[in-house]
Amino acid sequence: MSREFNYLSGTDADFNRVSPKYGLKETIATLTMLVPMIIVALVFAIIFTSDVPWLHAIWAGLVAFTVFLIVIIIRQAKAIGYAERADDLLIRRGIMFHKATVVPYGRLQFVDVDAGPIDRMFGLASVKLHTASAATDATIPGLPRAEADRLRDSLAGLGQANLAGL
Repeated sequence: MSREFNYLSGTDADFNRVSPKYGLKETIATLTMLVPMIIVALVFAIIFTSDVPWLHAIWAGLVAFTVFLIVIIIRQAKAIGYAERADDLLIRRGIMFHKATVVPYGRLQFVDVDAGPIDRMFGLASVKLHTASAATDATIPGLPRAEADRLRDSLAGLGQANLAGL
């Protein structure tokens, strides 16, 4: 949890970060697609090196792109955070282009917790917030399963209490 001033919302907030396993999960998902492409490019470069010497540039470029992408994925995962405030939930994400979503508790219709097979392997889940307006729907990915369940129960209770106050 880090306390910092958020220029998007103009308030101090205690931001909870997603699990570090989320960055690892996203990295592995990316590598499962890019490593076979690198291997194929490398094999072609080795087989046809006498005919087409520039084929080595393709696999080297793919390796450089993969490293760049992994750095970006890990930084993006570290930039995701959420803060439970008195009347709303603040979700932020983004490295270069910052995005903050404010979801008032009174607008929550329902809260989902999703965990696919890969998420379950890493002990992660995503919390999806649904409101009457699709523009304010939000997702918090990469939470530990226990935290996702706690957040779902907390938000559902706060949403019901604030809805009753309208």
